Amino acid sequence: MFSFSKRDFASLIFIAFAGIILFFWGLGASGLIDETPAKFAAAGRSMSVTGNWLTPISNGIPRFDKPPLIYWLMGLIYSIPNQSSWDPLGSFAARFPSAISSLLLMTILGETLLRWPQKKNNNQRRTAIVTALSFALSPFVMIWSRTAVSDALLCGTFGLSMLLQWRCYVKPRPNSWVYAWIVLGLSILAKGPVAIVLMMFSLFLFGLFQNDFDRIRRHIKPGYGLLIAMGISMPWFIVEYILEGNLFLKSFFGYHNFQRYTSIVNSHQEGIFFFVLMSIIASLPFTPLLILGLIKGSKVITRNFHKRTLQPSNSLLVFSISWLLSVFIFFTLSGTKLPSYWLPAIPAAAIIIGQVENFEVNQENNKSKLYNICWWLSILFLFLIAFIFLLPIFIPDLSFLNTINDNEMNNLSNQLLSSGILKRGGICLLFAAFIGIASKTSSKINLLMFQIPIIFFQLLAINPLFELIDINRQLPLREASKFIIKARKSNESIAMVGIKKPSVHFYTNKVILYESNTNVNIINLSERLAFEKRIGWEGHKIGSPQSSNSVLILIDNATAKLSHWKLLDPKELRRFGIYNVWRVDILRLQEIADKFKKEYNLKSSWTQYDPERY
Repeated sequence: MFSFSKRDFASLIFIAFAGIILFFWGLGASGLIDETPAKFAAAGRSMSVTGNWLTPISNGIPRFDKPPLIYWLMGLIYSIPNQSSWDPLGSFAARFPSAISSLLLMTILGETLLRWPQKKNNNQRRTAIVTALSFALSPFVMIWSRTAVSDALLCGTFGLSMLLQWRCYVKPRPNSWVYAWIVLGLSILAKGPVAIVLMMFSLFLFGLFQNDFDRIRRHIKPGYGLLIAMGISMPWFIVEYILEGNLFLKSFFGYHNFQRYTSIVNSHQEGIFFFVLMSIIASLPFTPLLILGLIKGSKVITRNFHKRTLQPSNSLLVFSISWLLSVFIFFTLSGTKLPSYWLPAIPAAAIIIGQVENFEVNQENNKSKLYNICWWLSILFLFLIAFIFLLPIFIPDLSFLNTINDNEMNNLSNQLLSSGILKRGGICLLFAAFIGIASKTSSKINLLMFQIPIIFFQLLAINPLFELIDINRQLPLREASKFIIKARKSNESIAMVGIKKPSVHFYTNKVILYESNTNVNIINLSERLAFEKRIGWEGHKIGSPQSSNSVLILIDNATAKLSHWKLLDPKELRRFGIYNVWRVDILRLQEIADKFKKEYNLKSSWTQYDPERY
C-alpha cells in the first residue's frame, strides 16, 4: 500500500462526481415504473406515514418479499419535511437507496484501486477511474440504479462487503475484519440469505484459487464474522415472525427464497446459458476485455495453485474472478432466473476489465494480439449499438418501429424519432467508437477516453428515454389517480380491473382492489367489497351505515369492451389514455355476480392463498 496523495484524492473526487452525475441527475424527473417499483415505494412511504417501521405494508397488505432495509431507506427520505414539494412524483425518495448504494460502491471501487495498485501498475489513478466507470456504465447498473427495487442495494452492500474482505486479507488491522461482516449483515437485510451464500462461496473459491485458506481463516475470520452478520440481521426476522407468524415464514422463506431458487416462479424460465448472455450484455461494450481478463486470470490461478507465488496485495484479479464465478454458478443453478440476479457480479467484472486495460497499457507498443482483437471487438459493439440508434432516423418508416406501439405507448415510436434521443445516443456511441479507432494510432488514447462519451450517452439518451416512457405510460395513470381522489365519495371503494397497475395505489394512497378481466372476477370484486379486510380498509356489507352504494373502477379499453363488464351498466366519468374511470352501482354488481354464480356455476377465488400478494 502507498500513501494517499493529493492527486489520488483528486482522482477519487472525480470518481464521486461522475457517480453523482450518473446516478442522481434527473433521478426524480420521471414517475415510478409499474409494477414492482411502485409496490416498494408504497411500502417505504407507508413506514414513514404510519410509524410502523417493522412490517412493510403495501396496498393494505404486509409485503414479505424482501427484508426491510430498502423500505427503511425509502421511508427516511419520505420522512424529510416538505418532501412532496421537492419530490412531487415521489420517485426520488423511492430510487434514492438504489442510487446511493451504487454511488458508494463505485467510489470504494476506485479508492481500493488507488490504495492497492496491482502488480505492473504504472497508471494506478487511471486504472481506478476506468474500473469505477466500468461498473457505473454497465447497462444493468445504468438501469437498476434508477429503479426503486432492492437489486442495486444488494449489489452495493454485497460489493462493499466483498471489497472490505479483500482489503482485510491484504492488510489486516486490529478488528478490521469486523466491518466487512457488519456490511454483510446489511446486505442480508437488503435481499435475504442469498448474501451469505454468495459471500461464503466466493471466499471458498478465493481460498482455493489463491491456495491460502489459512490466511483467510486467520484474518477474515468467517466463523465469528457470520455470527456478527447474523446478529445484525436476525433480530428483524425474529421480531417479524413473532408479529406475523407462519404467514411470514411461508411467504418470505418458503416462497420468495426457497421456491424461487428451487423452481420456476412467474414463468421466469431460462436456459442454462442465460447468465452467459447476461454477463455479455451487462459489460457491453467492453465484454471482450472481460473475457480476456478471465483468460489471463485463469492462467494466474493455475500458476499460483501449483507454485503459490502470488502475493496477497496482487490477488485482486483472482479475488474478482472468484467473486464473479460464485454469482454465476449460484444463480445458474437457480430455477427462477432474472437479469437483475447478475448485478452482484458486475463490480467484479469491472475490476477484471480495469486490470486487463492496466496491464496492456503498460506494455505500450507491445500489446498482445489477443488484446488488440478484443479492442476491435469492443469498437464493433459500439458501432452496432450506434447503428441501432441511428437507423430509424435515416429510414423512419422501418416496420420494426410499429412493434414499439402497444396499448399504453401508442405514439412512442413517433416521439422517439422527434425527440432527438436516438440521434444523441447514436452520436455519443459513434464518437466513442472513433476514439477507439484513433487509439490505434496514438498511445495516449486509452479506455478512459473511450468511456467519457458513454457518460454523455447516459445523460443525453438513457435518462431522457426514462422520461419519455413515463409521459406515455405513467402520466395517464397519475392523472386518473388525481381525478379519482377528487371524484371519490365518502366511503367509496376503488378497484382496478383488467390491466393491474400498483402505481395507482401509490398515486392515490388508497387501497385498490385489483382484479383480472374474466367473469369470475366480477364475483371476486363483489364479495371483496362486502367481506375483505385490509390494514386501513375493510369492505362493508350493503346496507350497513359505513357502506357506499357505488364503487369507482379504473378499467382499460380492452376490458371495458368485454360483454360481462358491460352488464354492470357503468357510468363513465372520464377517460385517461387507454383507461376509463367508471362509477358502478354495487347492487348492480352484486346482481350480476349472483347471476354468474347460478348460470355458470362459478365460485370466487379471492380467498385462496396467493404468495405474490405478500
